[in-house]
Amino acid sequence: MDRRLFLLLLVAGCADTSTEFKPVTGSPFPAPPPPAPAPAPASQPDPASSGDASFDEWRGQFRNRAVAAGLPTGLLDRELAGLTPNPRVISLDSAQPEFSKPVGDYIKGTVSDDRIARGQRYRAELPFWGGVEQRFGVPRDILIAVWAMESGFGAIQGDFDVVRCMASLAFHGRRRAFAEGELIAALKIIQSGEADRGRLKGSWAGAMGQTQFLPSNYLATAVDGDSDGRRDIWGSSNDALASAANLLAKGGWTRGEGWAREVSIPPGFDYSLTEGPRETPDWWAELGVKPADGKGWSASDRAAKAMLAAPAGASGPVFLLLPNHFAIRKYNNSTAYALGIGLLADRFSGGGPLARAWPIETPLGIGDRIAAQTALARLGFSPGEPDGVVGINTRGALRAWQKARGIIADGYLSMEMVRRLNVEVGALPPGG
Repeated sequence: MDRRLFLLLLVAGCADTSTEFKPVTGSPFPAPPPPAPAPAPASQPDPASSGDASFDEWRGQFRNRAVAAGLPTGLLDRELAGLTPNPRVISLDSAQPEFSKPVGDYIKGTVSDDRIARGQRYRAELPFWGGVEQRFGVPRDILIAVWAMESGFGAIQGDFDVVRCMASLAFHGRRRAFAEGELIAALKIIQSGEADRGRLKGSWAGAMGQTQFLPSNYLATAVDGDSDGRRDIWGSSNDALASAANLLAKGGWTRGEGWAREVSIPPGFDYSLTEGPRETPDWWAELGVKPADGKGWSASDRAAKAMLAAPAGASGPVFLLLPNHFAIRKYNNSTAYALGIGLLADRFSGGGPLARAWPIETPLGIGDRIAAQTALARLGFSPGEPDGVVGINTRGALRAWQKARGIIADGYLSMEMVRRLNVEVGALPPGG
């Protein structure tokens, strides 16, 4: 048999010839893809979100602390929803002034002829002074000076949202505990119904109204001066000024005493006594310190303990600061601010200019101030952290260095003192 025919018959014999139906288990064509699932609805943005995850985290933590402080959750959810940090507030809080204005320049800008004239009109025209003075013991001239300095007699109160300002400062973190406390106080004002969120306007630092109260000051010391049932430090000058009087009274203002006196200093005086002991005017008189106007002391002032201050150094006016000076500093803890308030008040009541003029000084740049602090530290006179802020620690260190070097120890950081310090540590060549 032909071999090819044999192989063909063999294959045919092995083939399946059954007619039984067998189901098809596959298809020569690919199955169509399953229909795509319907797209999920787009997620809605959280209405409480600021878009800044770190701010939202702080806000959530603050909300818990505010609830613990007694604020209702509904109020918090309403006022904190959508709250965002204000970059301008954070920038202003972080800014260190490039130049430090000399105290004399500050006072000259404060005690201006226009302010004096306006203040004298207000002291005569406003009808409520007698009641405020009798109730709180603070003279109207001091209150008018505060009014002038804080808001231009009520005209410049600021338009920042105080809640947002305090939230921004708290989130920024430099003064978190302070700012959170003030934010809670602002929310408590809203909770009380005394003022709504739209009314809480003020400076970038959160100070409100005609006399620039922080929210905590408002809660603790604002009063209803005009007896209309509201403490309106924004719209009522009576309320604002009575509230300022209450703040000063609670800050230690002593009825019937002055705030300071300009004094004359004898030749060879030891200026290291400035910002030092607090003694009676008679004690200072034994060292040759006497009123510059040649007049005597009132009985109440003679009994008070006073501190000597030379805010512009030995070449400027010198003062004995009475306790009421430090009460003014409860409003703003700055020697220059308290001097400005007191000197402006003296002019409202008819007082004349200072016997000794302020010296002409070159403003110090922040680099100069930090260089001086760094030099003092290197020389063993610790001024604290070199931050460019010339406070009591820097002045004390400078005073000690001046005394050790035989320089008049007035603690005043002038450009000449900066130069001498830099020469001594080798940062400048002699004569540089």
